[in-house]
Amino acid sequence: MARIALGLEYDGTGFVGWQVQRTGRSIQDTIAQAVSVVANETVSILGAGRTDAGVHAACQVAHFDTSAVRTKREWILGINSKLPDDIVVHWANEVDDEFDARRSALLRRYRYLIMERETRSALLRHRTWWLRKKLDNNSMISAASRLLGEHDFSAFRASSCQSYSPIRRLVSVEINRVGDLLHLEFTANAFLQHMVRNLVGVLAEIGSGKASPNWAEEVLNSRDRTKGGVTAPPQGLSLIGVTYPDRYDFSYSIDQSI
Repeated sequence: MARIALGLEYDGTGFVGWQVQRTGRSIQDTIAQAVSVVANETVSILGAGRTDAGVHAACQVAHFDTSAVRTKREWILGINSKLPDDIVVHWANEVDDEFDARRSALLRRYRYLIMERETRSALLRHRTWWLRKKLDNNSMISAASRLLGEHDFSAFRASSCQSYSPIRRLVSVEINRVGDLLHLEFTANAFLQHMVRNLVGVLAEIGSGKASPNWAEEVLNSRDRTKGGVTAPPQGLSLIGVTYPDRYDFSYSIDQSI
């Protein structure tokens, strides 16, 4: 029995999210069906991050166990031939039995894109949150610095979040403007359900001038979701990186400019 790790990219627009649901098209199930055809046996897929409905991934990592023997090229070409156009496999590596796409991950990195201009974007409507006015990114950077470190992020988790502990370690928040796009990148050991989108919601309130940078810390310390701002819409969010121990060589390059 071999364990195979996959590097995945997908447009989450037409999916109910990563995880299999009672109804609707899930990314997990779509990939599992494709892999099962190539492996000629039923397989189960486990991913590094359980992205929500409408959320994208530039480099999701998943793994499966199989008794099938295939080359890397055969896995990649075979699986891609069975996948719809909104999901693609970029690489396939055989890994040891200790590897787990979710539990072995050391860090996860997400990017959120905000479109700041008077008119909406037809091309990026499924990739950005459209706001008519530019936000004060300096105030947002100041606010974000108050959230770094290991904290109880209960105020930034969804009410439906099933995680046992609300403690997470937020390693970095980077905020940069590129033309009309504001890029917000968050790196942490793990994220709670809706955590990034709720962080963006609070930072956007501060960037709009409706609250001071200190408010971010007040929300954090409240441990109360009702004290926070709006939950940013899902389409602006993408999983752009997963870090593993050095013994797993999963480095690869994808154009992540948008």
